[in-house]
Amino acid sequence: MIKIGLISDTHRFLDDAVFKYFDDRDEIWHAGDFGNVELVNQLSAFKPLRGVFGNIDGKEIREIFPEDLKFKCEEVNVWMTHIGGYPDRYAPRVKSEIYTKSPDLFISGHSHILKVIFDKKINCLHINPGAAGKEGWHQKRTLVRFCISENKIHTLEVVELGSR
Repeated sequence: MIKIGLISDTHRFLDDAVFKYFDDRDEIWHAGDFGNVELVNQLSAFKPLRGVFGNIDGKEIREIFPEDLKFKCEEVNVWMTHIGGYPDRYAPRVKSEIYTKSPDLFISGHSHILKVIFDKKINCLHINPGAAGKEGWHQKRTLVRFCISENKIHTLEVVELGSR
């Protein structure tokens, strides 16, 4: 079993509570818009970090992280990208591939809208953890915790970090 802490859209702000909520996690996954490399360094010094760059991330972060990250965690095929959309409204850049080579878990950020949706058409769980930073129009800062065991995604919980 792998315990995951999922975060996105920090925009240079890292709440100290993230370390408390991710303390028992095996890995941290960041779905883009880190904001600066110092935040990357803080997270990667704490736990193993996987991530993708977001639209606000500059050259330094784009040299560390790809636009798309496709990997296997346990027996779950994961695709993480920053601007990916969600079921029935996938971003044009990912739309054709997600329907032909669908992952088991599709993670995106960008919208600052927390979403956990199962796409029945492609048998895929979509997660957008919302925004953990203070920039944007969201009202609550959020992150997501979940576990992966073999081919099962389970024990998913949303954590509210407080108001923007």
